[in-house]
Amino acid sequence: MMANYSKSKKYDKNFVAQNLMGPNVLILLEELLEKVSLKRGMRVLDLGCGCALSSIFLAKEYGVQVFAVDLWIDATDNYKRLQQMAVDDSVIPIHADAHQLPFADEYFDAVISVDAYQYFGYKDDYYDQYLRPILKKDALVAISIPGLKYELHKNVPDEMKPFWPDEALETWHAVNWWKEKFENKLNGLEIKEMTTFDDAWQDWMSTDNPYAVGDRKMMAADQGRYMNLISITGRSI
Repeated sequence: MMANYSKSKKYDKNFVAQNLMGPNVLILLEELLEKVSLKRGMRVLDLGCGCALSSIFLAKEYGVQVFAVDLWIDATDNYKRLQQMAVDDSVIPIHADAHQLPFADEYFDAVISVDAYQYFGYKDDYYDQYLRPILKKDALVAISIPGLKYELHKNVPDEMKPFWPDEALETWHAVNWWKEKFENKLNGLEIKEMTTFDDAWQDWMSTDNPYAVGDRKMMAADQGRYMNLISITGRSI
């Protein structure tokens, strides 16, 4: 477990809680980017940014230019949050589907995605067809996703069946499964379990979001046996 979360602690707890859509994205970002190099002025795609907490964090902590893309959250709503946090000059909110990204080829210095990539990136052709073309050569790829400690799709524990519909399990996989997805696609590929699982989930479940309330029962049933969070980092080839 990371000891301090020195960057994440800077942000108003109520603002963060109101805009979480899952495990605390700020904590996950802090671990995900701990050993990678984001340089001021880089052009970064925040893919599946949700309520733009991740985009705000990237702009404030790293001084990068962020394109905050999400399908579920309206760009105008995100723009209001960006104005509130005084980063509207460095973050561009965009409403777009991950399969219809409106960017030029070789446009981004980095792509960062937290708790979103699993929804579309589990398909074999996604990275090569939709994401790789808009990344510069040697662009940073940094992804954090919910996953499983081991593949159990053919033997789902009875106690987890009420919480894991088929469409969710289709996107949740173990480290080795994701490793096969990215082999020969990223230089310096590193895929591992994240250490911030408990803290990130606890922050989410302590909110009054109806989805968070539902997740409390799922986590109680899991008891740390099956679920994890996975980080994927590397450089585009």
